[in-house]
Amino acid sequence: MEADISEMRNELQSRDGLWRRIQLECQKLYTELLKIKEYKDMQESQIRHQSSRVQLTEQLETKTTELLLFAESQEHQEEELNKIRNHVYQEEQSHCSEQERMKTEISDLTEELHQKEITIATIMEKASLLERQLKMELETKHKLLTKQQLLEFHYQVIKSENTHLKEMV
Repeated sequence: MEADISEMRNELQSRDGLWRRIQLECQKLYTELLKIKEYKDMQESQIRHQSSRVQLTEQLETKTTELLLFAESQEHQEEELNKIRNHVYQEEQSHCSEQERMKTEISDLTEELHQKEITIATIMEKASLLERQLKMELETKHKLLTKQQLLEFHYQVIKSENTHLKEMV
């Protein structure tokens, strides 16, 4: 999109340069037209000859026609330039809105990530707590198992003594 905008800007600059050349040419033609008028006036004052006057009038009409055609061309170039400017403006607006949409999306995703990080931290805390509770229960069960084994051992000893005493009796 930026390449299109850059290309359009280059085209605008190119057309702007063309527009300036056209304006210079228009000024030259206008200057030339003024010179032709002066020349015509001098010829009329010096020579009252009908044929030269007709020729100068025709030249003036030709130059005027050229100037009018040039002015029309200039208007057409101006319209084209305005169309290109509008298109570039629309592209820039589209690009800006796309950037804003992306910024909003990034912000939303960042917020979602933050929420997930908070959730993970909470789960990790609960897991740590459950792990500690499990360790404590395991220790308790281990103690109970050790106690039970000790009691069984005592039971076996007593049973053995009991059996031994029964035999003796």
